[in-house]
Amino acid sequence: MPYLGSEDVVKELKKALCNPHIQADRLRYRSVIQRVIRHMTQGVDMSGVFMEMVKASATVDIVQKKLVYLYMCTYAPLKPDLALLAINTLCKDCSDPNPMVRGLALRSMCSLRMPGVQEYIQQPILNGLRDKASYVRRVAVLGCAKMHNLHGDSEVDGALVNELYSLLRDQDPIVVVNCLRSLEEILKQEGGVVINKPIAHHLLNRMSKLDQWGQAEVLNFLLRYQPRSEEELFDILNLLDSFLKSSSPGVVMGATKLFLILAKKFPHVQTDVLMQVKGPLLAACSSESRELCFAALCHVRQILHSLPGHFSSHYKKFFCSYSEPHYIKLQKVEVLCELVNDENVQQVLEELRGYCTDVSADFAQAAILAIGGIARTYTDQCMQILTELLGLRQEHITTGEAGTYLVTRCPWEENPQCSLCVRRLHRECEVRDVPSCQNGAAHSCAAPLLLSPG
Repeated sequence: MPYLGSEDVVKELKKALCNPHIQADRLRYRSVIQRVIRHMTQGVDMSGVFMEMVKASATVDIVQKKLVYLYMCTYAPLKPDLALLAINTLCKDCSDPNPMVRGLALRSMCSLRMPGVQEYIQQPILNGLRDKASYVRRVAVLGCAKMHNLHGDSEVDGALVNELYSLLRDQDPIVVVNCLRSLEEILKQEGGVVINKPIAHHLLNRMSKLDQWGQAEVLNFLLRYQPRSEEELFDILNLLDSFLKSSSPGVVMGATKLFLILAKKFPHVQTDVLMQVKGPLLAACSSESRELCFAALCHVRQILHSLPGHFSSHYKKFFCSYSEPHYIKLQKVEVLCELVNDENVQQVLEELRGYCTDVSADFAQAAILAIGGIARTYTDQCMQILTELLGLRQEHITTGEAGTYLVTRCPWEENPQCSLCVRRLHRECEVRDVPSCQNGAAHSCAAPLLLSPG
């Protein structure tokens, strides 16, 4: 087939879309529409077939309708004179007997980014909120937030907000979660959705019917509710207890956070919860999902602030793997520093020592800083390792933040070996001509003389 320019392509496809023989063959007609969409996604201006594509929406073929809706949402803002035709077509389909067609048409209408479109969308959205089909209600609820974002400077529609609050008691769990999301978006300026006692208890009782994403979202919203009595508090904690054993790490973390905040006046309850979620958190720290692993490590660090040494017996779980990304390695090094005790200090230091010669200079320096931090408690073991590292004469060890840290913050006054270490580093800095490191080393070398008697 000879190469065709964009104008030739538009003419050819326009002719094909108008061909009655192609229109009579459902598969051939759909194939032509797919070609239009393919050229559109490749950056070819296909606005010349707008009228033909609008006509193509008059079909019972769901796939064809979806393709045409995608086209109309893309080009309607570029064709203001023809956009009204597209809106009328979508409004008509919002009353289609098929709930899938109603939902697709409503979702497409809410995706139109055009001035003045709100007056056409408002009534279909209100009808969608009361639709018998749950799919249409889901789309309509999210459409409320889209409509508000399109005209964010306008006043909040109180009737619409009340309608959304009433839909929090909908039978479909996805509609309930979508309502929370939409209310949060619409009421952003007022502080977001309000969670009172009836809503909180209703959401807690519906939790088991939600999927894992919905459960995690609802748990986050429940952080805004404060029980009025101790009896109510423990009723809520009893309802939350089963979610601490969920197969979803996100749900476990959300339930744990809510548990710890609600039970802040009961330290023994908090301790029991942290013991209960230790296993799921450790599993998440070894997850193949990097995002999940990072989130779990952040939670572990938070827990260690409340319960130092809580994960000390599982310190090997936080050893770094070569294939892990930089940000996860840094989190694990931070955790290892907080897990050091008399029983594992040698193993942890040996592991950190290996990181000090890593190909990533930033990660290597982070490991050196970690050893320097541990040196406050375990001076002898750390200074021996730091002295050996200086003997390697690697630039990232003797210069930069790590080198400055070694000479300015290591506990030289507690160990004579440190003075030798610092003097050695000072000579190394002079050879490499690193002013910041030289100044720090000179200060550290002089300080013992100033502090010594006589």
